[in-house]
Amino acid sequence: MKKKFECEATIENLEKVMGFVEEALESQQCDMARLMQITLAVEEIYVNIAHYAYGKLDEGGKPIPDTGTGPMELDLEADKGQVYLTFKDKGFPYNPLEKEDPDTTLSAEEREIGGLGIFMVKKSMDEISYDYKDGKNILTMMKHI
Repeated sequence: MKKKFECEATIENLEKVMGFVEEALESQQCDMARLMQITLAVEEIYVNIAHYAYGKLDEGGKPIPDTGTGPMELDLEADKGQVYLTFKDKGFPYNPLEKEDPDTTLSAEEREIGGLGIFMVKKSMDEISYDYKDGKNILTMMKHI
């Protein structure tokens, strides 16, 4: 099964993205534990795209959250007990997999802000890859279902 979802990368479209993924996974008889792991990862990646991919840049060259929008595409493919989710956007080149994992031995107050979401995505998915090609960020996640 292959499905595609496209939208403007805005927080307002999060519910539609989640509905698309949940419906596709339920049609594949995905169990509840894996469904929750996948939807948590999808939400984290999509929210990051919506907040940062198309933001205006501050003086330091970092995107300012929620200051721009643009297209986002999500391809979902399920085959032979595996589901692949591929996010594509034309925002600033950014590989979230290069973000250093947070030190989870520290208390929340002692840890640096940021990085916990992508850390949870890395832990909950079986494979994750990133590429920047033809002016697009391409993040692919795979989970055995």
